[in-house]
Order: sequence, then structure tokens, then C-alpha cells
Amino acid sequence: MTDSVEIIEVLDLGAGSKKVNTKKRKVADITRYSTSNREIAQLIQFFCTMTPAETVVELGTCVGISTQYLERVTNGRLATFEGASELVELAAMKLKSSKIDFFVGNISQTLPEYLKNISCIDFALIDANHTYSGTMDSINLILERIHSKSIIVIGDIHWSGEMENAWKKIIQFPEVKLSLDFYEVGVIFFDFPGKKTQYILDF
Repeated sequence: MTDSVEIIEVLDLGAGSKKVNTKKRKVADITRYSTSNREIAQLIQFFCTMTPAETVVELGTCVGISTQYLERVTNGRLATFEGASELVELAAMKLKSSKIDFFVGNISQTLPEYLKNISCIDFALIDANHTYSGTMDSINLILERIHSKSIIVIGDIHWSGEMENAWKKIIQFPEVKLSLDFYEVGVIFFDFPGKKTQYILDF
């Protein structure tokens, strides 16, 4: 496996002008700073087991660590989405499961296309575009396919002011009956016998 990966970002400067900003990042650094630690990955995996796990969606493959945990408990298909093809190549090298479908490209384009052929989503991990608009766009698309037993996990809910605002907005959705704030991730449920409830938990 290569010890570094080249990530290319294309910035639209308008009037047909484009600037390419090339960055090389070590795989070790990506793994350290951009992926969930083992405890959080296991937590995500646990919540996936609480659903039928026939249709599992992960937004943000990165190098495939959370993907690996989710694959172990997926009963049907695991669709994982990533914008950087270089990262998907790294993830695919160690993830040889026939359960996994990789989708490479801008999630604002690949996710809607994928959802055209999906009737419901059992579990979703949203851990890709860490902006208010990107997170809200993704959650709104996924909410169109959830059912009462679905569970959604959102990564890095306190990573920035934008992410905190997104989390505050999401837990107020009428469909959300229960929310759990583990600081690094937030978990939302759509089936809860009591009134709308929010918990902040020490993990």
C-alpha cells in the first residue's frame, strides 16, 4: 500500500476559470485525523445491528475503517460514498466483500442517483461533507427513504459551528423521536414510545 495519497481539489473561480490545488497527505495522517477511532466505529456498528441492516448507507468512505465495521453487520447491501477516488482505491484494497458497493464522486450527485433505485434505508452514517448545507442536503435526501425502525448516525456533530447548527436543526425534525449526543457522533431514532427526547451522553 502506498504511504501517501494525492488529493486534488478543483475550485471554481467563475468565468470558466479553474484553479487546481494539489495536496499530498500521508495515509497515516488521514487515518488518524479523518476516521473514527475503534470505540466510535464499534458504537456505529452496534446501532447498525439494531436495524434490519438490509440497506446500509455510508456517506464518507475515507480509507474504509467504518466501512469495515459496517460490512460485518450488514445483512444485505452496503453502499458507501466518497468524493476522492484515491481514498476509495485504498479502501477497496482491503475491503473485498461482495456486499459493498462503492460510489465515487460528488455526493450531491451520486446519492440522489443511487436513491432512485432504493425504496428504504435501514441504517445510514452521514460523515462526509462537514458543512451545514452539505449535512442538511444529505439528511433530507435520506429522510425520504427511512422507516420507523431506521437509525441514522451523524459524525462530528460538534466539529464546527455549522455542524452544531445542523445537529440542532436535525433533532427538531418532527420525524425524530429520540436523539443521542455522544459528542463525536449523534444518533437519531424514529420509533420511540415516549415524547420527543434528547440525551447527551458521556462515552
